Amino acid sequence: MGFYWIKTNSIIKKIFSKYVWDLPNNENKVYLTFDDGPTPQITEWVLEQLHQHNAKATFFFIGKNIEAYPSIFTKTINEGHAIGNHTFNHLNGWKTSTEEYSTNISLCDNAISDLTVGDSKNKSKIFRPPYGKITPKQAAKVLKKGYKIVMWDVLSADFDQTISREKCLENVVSNAKTGSIIVFHDSVKAFKNLEYALPKVLDYLDKNNFIYETIG
Repeated sequence: MGFYWIKTNSIIKKIFSKYVWDLPNNENKVYLTFDDGPTPQITEWVLEQLHQHNAKATFFFIGKNIEAYPSIFTKTINEGHAIGNHTFNHLNGWKTSTEEYSTNISLCDNAISDLTVGDSKNKSKIFRPPYGKITPKQAAKVLKKGYKIVMWDVLSADFDQTISREKCLENVVSNAKTGSIIVFHDSVKAFKNLEYALPKVLDYLDKNNFIYETIG
């Protein structure tokens, strides 16, 4: 699956200090995030798990999936979760020109705006680069658009089909702390690990009196 880190270290956070890696607080808040939806059945399953724990989360949706499954998008909004931009076509920034990348983000923003009106209008300007890959020039443009670039503190690695579902669970519960931004994926590829790990992560967070908060 290539190299990735489960727990983001302080050096990375300092080097890329313009990105949001965690949200330190004194209220025991953690920030669950889900990338790559909306996905039929899977996103809806995630929403049900969250509902059972009265947990709110932040979903970084892909624009083309929003257009394909608008009812799931609307359901996510109506249940009080936050929505972030994850590009329209899940682009790898390292393999994409700055102009194309910027345009693709705008297309996703349009897809979000088209489905949110009145009180449900998406007020947050948050963006997560697919694969966590974004160039400095792309990042500068994203920030200029008024977005916060939201990365992560803890990666479940649910997308990695070479790890066990138990390892996926361990990746989160061994590293989550107050202020952590935790990444899961509501995708077909991740579901084997997600289906096992998410309910147990929610049980763990409840047992340890964590408070679920969205990112805005």
